[in-house]
Amino acid sequence: MTDTLSKIDVPGYRAGTWVLDPAHSEVGFTVRHMMISKVRGHFAMKSATLIAPENPLDAKVEAHVDATSLDTKDAGRDAHLRSADFFDVETYPSIDFVSTGVRVEEGQMLVDGDLTIRGVTKPVTFDFDFGGFGADPWGNYKAGATATTVINREDFGLTWNAALETGGVLVGKDVAITLDLQGALQQD
Repeated sequence: MTDTLSKIDVPGYRAGTWVLDPAHSEVGFTVRHMMISKVRGHFAMKSATLIAPENPLDAKVEAHVDATSLDTKDAGRDAHLRSADFFDVETYPSIDFVSTGVRVEEGQMLVDGDLTIRGVTKPVTFDFDFGGFGADPWGNYKAGATATTVINREDFGLTWNAALETGGVLVGKDVAITLDLQGALQQD
């Protein structure tokens, strides 16, 4: 059974405009390599803004990731991933997300939105988990959260691959994305 809520209470939540702290936020990804292992990497967040009204389910999010910051801890692989075979960062230096709705189903907060990679926009849904809220030593009110989703990279034009002699392909289609986020409530 699916329960859909029209209002939710999030302990510690405060309405206002929240701005990403890029020094404490990151986009991570995981993809299958050679069908036998996983490659992990990350991107730096450029910016993100959350407009948070009284009801968290009415919130709006816009986020931008620096595609040129891609890092998998292998310079050769990173150069290939930045090339036109994959992200084509010279043409598409940003990965962008704009929310279209927030909902709760079966106790899980979900953020729906449009994800744009390589100039291709597709709808995605992130599972959203608040880490908590609190004031830092300088009086800033902060929030932490983690959001996860899985996309098919080929849906976004990331179709390069190589067949393996043993069968299968070099790079898997499914990419798990994890956003580790921290933001600050803007002061009036």
